[in-house]
Amino acid sequence: MARPSPVSFSSKTSQNSMRNEHWMFDDAMNERILSTHVPDGRVVDVTPVLQVTRNVLRHIIPNINLSMNGHIDASNDQTNLSAVDGALDALHKICCELSCKCSRGGDAHATTMAIFNMLSSYSWGAKAVLTLAAFAVNFGEFWLIAQLCTSNSLAKSVALLKQPDILEHSQTLKSHFDALSKLINAMVDVTKCIVELTELPSKYISINEPPLSTAMAHIHTATYWIISSVVACARKITGLVGMRHEFTTSTSEAWELSSLAHKVSSIHEHLQSRLRLCYERIDEKKLMEAFEHFKRTIETPQVDNLKILQNIFGKEENLLNPDRAEVYINFLRRKHILLLISDLDISQEEIRVLEVVYKERVSSGLNYEIIWLPIVDRTTWNDGYQQKFSTLQSIMPWYTVSHHVAIEPAVIKYIREEWGFVKKPIAVTLNPQGKVLCPNALSMMWMWGNSAFPFSSEKEQSFWKAKPWTLELLVARLEPNLPTWVSQQKVVCFYGGVEMEWIESFTTATKGVAMALDIGIEMVYVGKKNARERVKKITGLIKEKQLSHAWEDDNVWFFWNLLESMLYSKTQHGKTFENDFIKQEVMTMLGYDSSKNGWAVFYTGLGEMVKANGEKVLSTMESFGEWEKLAKQMGLIPALRKKLEGVIKHHHCTRLILPGNSDRIPERVQCAECGHLMELNFLYRCCAE
Repeated sequence: MARPSPVSFSSKTSQNSMRNEHWMFDDAMNERILSTHVPDGRVVDVTPVLQVTRNVLRHIIPNINLSMNGHIDASNDQTNLSAVDGALDALHKICCELSCKCSRGGDAHATTMAIFNMLSSYSWGAKAVLTLAAFAVNFGEFWLIAQLCTSNSLAKSVALLKQPDILEHSQTLKSHFDALSKLINAMVDVTKCIVELTELPSKYISINEPPLSTAMAHIHTATYWIISSVVACARKITGLVGMRHEFTTSTSEAWELSSLAHKVSSIHEHLQSRLRLCYERIDEKKLMEAFEHFKRTIETPQVDNLKILQNIFGKEENLLNPDRAEVYINFLRRKHILLLISDLDISQEEIRVLEVVYKERVSSGLNYEIIWLPIVDRTTWNDGYQQKFSTLQSIMPWYTVSHHVAIEPAVIKYIREEWGFVKKPIAVTLNPQGKVLCPNALSMMWMWGNSAFPFSSEKEQSFWKAKPWTLELLVARLEPNLPTWVSQQKVVCFYGGVEMEWIESFTTATKGVAMALDIGIEMVYVGKKNARERVKKITGLIKEKQLSHAWEDDNVWFFWNLLESMLYSKTQHGKTFENDFIKQEVMTMLGYDSSKNGWAVFYTGLGEMVKANGEKVLSTMESFGEWEKLAKQMGLIPALRKKLEGVIKHHHCTRLILPGNSDRIPERVQCAECGHLMELNFLYRCCAE
């Protein structure tokens, strides 16, 4: 029979997706190999055979690389091969074929095809495993005699009759054994790939579709090279036995084994890459299946919340309670649960503010618990992330997961796709029956605390209906002096920004206006969102120069977070800029902060309020002489509003930067200055400063 021919140039170009093509055959050779494949439907579990084969070869491989005096591990292999008795008969026939044909020389390709015909009724995986196992038997016997002949009289006698003293010539044969070792390792790797590919679950991946179909198209070729390599190795071992004391170093023979090793390694690289794609496809299908199961579970009425919690944590049955002791999740059965979902960048301010609300629940007589669900990338996990995870665990006074992989991947997918988690923390509320009451309760917790319990969307909507927009709604919990200032009929000015020159000019000019009008005024610096260090420095300067009051870090963070929470809450309930006054006010203030300059809001307890960006309000205050008479007639805030309306802006208006959290971003946003619709752009930013 003719030897295999490499693919022609035209064949190569028709399969240009292949990186390594030197091991592929032309159509005629492919047909010859495929014609020997006539499976009869028998299913043979060759995995245990492969396991024993690998055990045999792993005992030999370390010893054929210079370690010629090593001892074989005497541990017993407990693998049971009773289920593959029929296949073992075929294995013994291959042993005989290899011993007979290789000892007489002959054509290696013909021997390879003879083995294919012998195994015609078996699967491709079984062909490769049984042939490799037959080689392991022959090679194992050879090596046992070589190893034991110096210490065992029986082995020594057999060696005298059957094979030369290989150990004495270990250095001479080193290149041969090195090449043999590399080829055997490559053969085992490819055989393992073939078995894995043929045993992939059809429930999750189809043999008729890529990537499995792409891999299976070359299974017969890979099997051919495994059997051909076995024949080459067997011929090499037989050659060593027949050489007796006439040891020579044939460079061509070592090169042939090395060439085969390179070829088989290339096949392994190809099959391994396809196998990896197959496992990715299977994982995707399994993930989607688990996702749909969790979706059905959480959207189906339950008797209690235990089944939901079990689905979230999968095999993980323990959580850490606030005292850091392990408890079973059934301890939380039939309780109101808040699932605090975040990555490892959740701020300590968020934890501290939530901690206040959480601890107040006891005095309020409320029975709910919080569980922290960290959403992390498992593939990039390292010691630094572990330290960050442990630190967050230690400062959280509620339930946490015991380790970072406790949450099922399908649940993480659901959290992202259905609950809209991106990066900004959310808190999903579950009632005692596991029903989702609100996909994010943090907004109402920031605004109304425990009075919003059970933190349902309906409760949030009722609060908005009952609470008209006033500045107290925004700052009452942050500025304890506000009620006193209002009762004293003072004008209160809240301002922000990070330009110290503007702050000094604005506070000086505003105090001058108040003095000229003989009215009381209190000014409070509320900083800027996402500029902690700059705000801290400016706050120190403001206090040092006694320019105004200034909030500390936590209040600054809470103020801006509260504004964003109000916006998201309104968006969540379908409110638009055009039909909701509160949303207009909130977006205006966020727009001021997102812009480069400062801003200010003036307020009195009579409900009067006026706001403007820094440039307009500063120029207006500095030109007070132009509207002083009007201010004395109408009062500061009405006159200031009238004056600001007349200030024409000659350059671009405001911008608005909002943290992206899926569908919580409003689609239509109007400019706080001119009222026109703003263009939607994407800004990617990793640092707050």
